[in-house]
Formats: sequence, structure tokens, C-alpha cells
Amino acid sequence: MIRQILVFVSISILSINTYGCGANNNVPDKSSIDTTKFPPVETKAANTNYKPALKGQTRVAGVKTVTPYKVELIAKNLGRPWAVVPMPDGRLLITEKTGYMQIQGPSGNLVTKITGFPDVDAAGQGGMLDVALDPSFVKNKTIYWSYSEKYGSGNLMAVAKGQLNETEGKIENPVVIFRATPALNSRLHFGSRLIFDKNENLFVSTGERSILEGRKQAQWLNSGLGKIFRITKNGKPAPGNPFIGKPDAMPEIYAYGIRNAQSLDIHPVTGELWEAEFGPRGGDELNIIKPGKNYGWPTITYGIEYAGPKVGDGIQQQNGMEQPVYYWDPVLSPSGMAFYKGNNIPEWKNNLFIGGLNSAHIARLVIVNNKVVGEERLLEDKKERFRDVAYVNGMLYTVTDNGNMYRISKK
Repeated sequence: MIRQILVFVSISILSINTYGCGANNNVPDKSSIDTTKFPPVETKAANTNYKPALKGQTRVAGVKTVTPYKVELIAKNLGRPWAVVPMPDGRLLITEKTGYMQIQGPSGNLVTKITGFPDVDAAGQGGMLDVALDPSFVKNKTIYWSYSEKYGSGNLMAVAKGQLNETEGKIENPVVIFRATPALNSRLHFGSRLIFDKNENLFVSTGERSILEGRKQAQWLNSGLGKIFRITKNGKPAPGNPFIGKPDAMPEIYAYGIRNAQSLDIHPVTGELWEAEFGPRGGDELNIIKPGKNYGWPTITYGIEYAGPKVGDGIQQQNGMEQPVYYWDPVLSPSGMAFYKGNNIPEWKNNLFIGGLNSAHIARLVIVNNKVVGEERLLEDKKERFRDVAYVNGMLYTVTDNGNMYRISKK
């Protein structure tokens, strides 16, 4: 009997170690992966009795990092940070919701504060939002940022660009290149994340502004609400966009049916655009964004209204609408996310890390063949709302709504 127990323990340990190291490749040897030894990380009851459309679409097996790593609090009092992005030299550019940016050193020291941006509407979920560096930033010093802007009798999400003058601590020649019209009177669901593709076109996500007037427009191709856009550096429709030339459609639209997307990143192996978005009460989604596709909101969802009733007809599937790769119920509240692109922590290679707001942790997702096969919760002990995550030189950096910045690295 003792010998049998020892054999079982040895096999279990081997399975754990094999999974921790083998699940990083995009197409690993499936026979070396065992995702059945760990219970799902979510233990709370779901908000609904909705059934997933796909196997492994929610509450997959848990995983646990075996490589020793450390978490360091490297900066405090950052104000209300919203985005953290790496600069070419390893420093970090951080946006602050009230309307400025700051450059921090890799160890968290403040280098300089950047001002001179157009006014932001910082009420509610609005303010200075994401930032992206021009692919030729080293030469032209150009950055792009999204923010909530008062516009007409309402407000909207706008994208602007300008040149970063570190010496003077200001942005020069700021100009708005795109607006997600129409403007509405809402303090919620502006989105938004920015990321350049390999052709140097800019992906932009936006929300549907939460209110019913905007919610329905997530399905309208003549509205900029609840969309993923792809634009040029000058804010024009990117060549090859799926709705160019279609009557009564915004040519900047790349995909639609989005609720409120604050997460975008490009898979380091496949080159595909991944997105995470807030559901209502339950139903936060992880999607692979493909041109011209409809991601369903508000027609289909795995969540319910905050007050409890069904959203619309309470359906989760419909022909012509995409299913999420993965969803959460209860919510993750996904903010910024980043793929881990290095080898410092080998088992994390090509894993996806998503900041959780209400959930107060960072979700680590192991992805194989475009499916989530394992989930782990990091930094739960910090009990903070994680606003963004960035990968920099083998390390992860994250900023929180409390104004803190942590660095996660191998011990």
C-alpha cells in the first residue's frame, strides 16, 4: 500500500512539473500536458446557470508557477495610473487619469512628468487612458494616446498624437486624429487600449458607453461605440479594413459587438489580436479579434444585468456571432493585459497576464492552440485593483488604482 502511494505521488509530481514546463509552446506535445490535477481557481458560485458553448470555455483547471519569482513594490503615489508601457530603453511611460504622463525608471524612480496634453474629461471611468509609442519612436519621438474628451453636448473617446519632449517635460504639436462618435452623456465605458500591428497600423478599442442609448449601437456599423478600430498613424481607415466601401458603415471599424474593452495585445507566436472585455454581472470575455467579426454584445452574453434580470433575450449563442475563447463568471474585471514574451520564467512563455480590478488579482492564462488550458491567480495577497500589466525584458510591471507599481521577476 505504501509503495502504491509513493508511486501515485511520484506520478503526480511528474505531471505537475511536466505541465509547468511543457504548456508554454504554442503547439506542445499534448501527451505531456495534464490539466486535471488542479481544481479551477474560481470557487464562488456563478451568477447564472448558463452553460458554455465550448469545452474548456470557463473554469478550466488551475496551474501553479513552480519557478521561484519575486514581487517588488517599486513605486508609490503614482496618482491614478491607467496604463504602463515600456520604452525602448527599458524605462516606463505611465498615463495618469487626470491628464498627464510620467516616465519612471526600471526600478520605479521618477524621471520626469509630461504635461501639455489636451484637456480630459476625468469624471467616472474617463480621463487620460492608454498610450502607444510610434514604431519609429526612437527617431520621431511620436506617441499616441486615448482619452475621454468633452465633445458637443456630451463626451467620447478620442485618439491623439504628438511628440514627446523629455527635456521640457511636455508634449508638442498635439493633434486629435480619431474620435469614436457619437458623443453621449455618460461617465462610463470609454474603453480603451492602443496597440500597433506589424504593418504599423493602430488598433483602438472602445466601449459602448454603458447606457442603453449606446449599448444598442455596439451592433451598428455606422456608430463608433463598442468597436475595435484599425487606423493609420494619421487616423484614417487602415488599408484592408473589412467595411471599407460598405454603405452606412464606418471604414475604421475592424470588429464590432464589443461591450467595454480595456485589454489588447498581440500573440507573440501567431500574431493574432487578443482582447478582453468587461461583461455585465458575469460574462467577462477573452476573444481573438478577427476582421469583420461580430462579438455579440448585447445580443449574446454569459452575464446578466447588475440588478439581476437577463440581458435582452438571455441567450448565449447566435449564428453570425463569435463565441469567446474564454469567459469568467463571477467577473475578473479585466483591465490591461500582456503576453509574456521571454524565457526568464520558462513556464510563462507565451502565457497571457490580465490585470483584475474587482477581482483584485492578476490572472495568468496558459494558452495552447488558441485555447485556455490553465489559470492561476497572482498577487492576490496585495488586495489591489490591477489597472494594467506590461512585459519588459523578462519582467512584468503592473500599476494599481492605489497608485502603486509592482515588478515581478525571477528570483
